Amino acid sequence: MAHDWSRYWRSPDRPLEAMHAHFERHVYHRHSHETYSFGVTETGAQSFTCRGSAHTSAAGMVMAFNPEDPHDGHATNALGFTYKIVHIGTDLVSNALTDVTGRHTGLPLFAAPVVDDPVLASALRELHAALLSGEATALRRDELLTRTIAAIVRRAATTPIRPAARPGRSAGVARQARQLLHDRLRDDLTADDLARATGASRYAVYRAFRSEYGMAPSDYQRQLRLREARTLIAGGTPLGEAAMETGFADQSHLTRWFTRYFGLTPGTYREATTGA
Repeated sequence: MAHDWSRYWRSPDRPLEAMHAHFERHVYHRHSHETYSFGVTETGAQSFTCRGSAHTSAAGMVMAFNPEDPHDGHATNALGFTYKIVHIGTDLVSNALTDVTGRHTGLPLFAAPVVDDPVLASALRELHAALLSGEATALRRDELLTRTIAAIVRRAATTPIRPAARPGRSAGVARQARQLLHDRLRDDLTADDLARATGASRYAVYRAFRSEYGMAPSDYQRQLRLREARTLIAGGTPLGEAAMETGFADQSHLTRWFTRYFGLTPGTYREATTGA
C-alpha cells in the first residue's frame, strides 16, 4: 500500500513557501509556479518533463524551476521519492541579489532543471529546515534565504553574480549590529532591522559581522540568549519560563541548544547551581 504524505509551510507576509513530501502514487498534472522553485530529492527518484525534455532527479540532486516553467512529476519507480522544495517569489530573489551585489542585477535564469551539486543540496536542506521547524528566528531565516539564493545563482544560473566590494567601515557596521542584538535581546529581529540600524545592506551587515566576530549575527543572537537563559536558570527561574523569556520556542528547543553550547543540559546546570 502506498503511503503518500506531505507537510507544508507558508510565510504569512512574504512570497515564500516550503513543502516536505513523500509520493509513491501521486502524479503531478502539468503546471507551473509564479515563483522560483528549488527542490532537493532526499530518497528515491522522481521523473518529470520540463522545457521539452525528460529529466530525473535522484537522491541528492537539486531541481531548479524558473517562474512559469511548465512541468509535471511522478515517482520513477514503485519505491517512490521523498523531496523538499522551497518556492521563492521573484521580488525576494531580486531583492536578495541586489543586496548581495550592490546593484540591480535582474532576475536569474536556470537553464538546467536538474543540477547535481552537493553544496546546493546542503544549502537548500538548511533553509528548508529553518522554514519548517518553527524554531528558527526571523534573523536566521533571513540569513539562510539570502545565502541560499546567492549560492544557487552563483553555482547554477546562466549568469553568475559577483558580491559587492566589502565596505570600508565594516568594523563599525559590525559593532552597531552587535549593539542592537544586545539592546534588543528578546526581540525577533530581522536582517532588515540590522540593516536599518547600521545604514548598510543586509548582506553587508552579514559579511561585516562574520569578519569581525567570526559568526553570523543569528548565531551571536542565539549565544546571547543562551547566556541570559543560563543566568535566569542559576537565579531559580523554571526551565520552561527561562526558555520563553529568552526567545526559544519551548523548553526542548532551549535544551538542545544549551547542551550543544555548554556540554550539559539546563536541568543538570540547575542542579549544580541551585541544588534544586
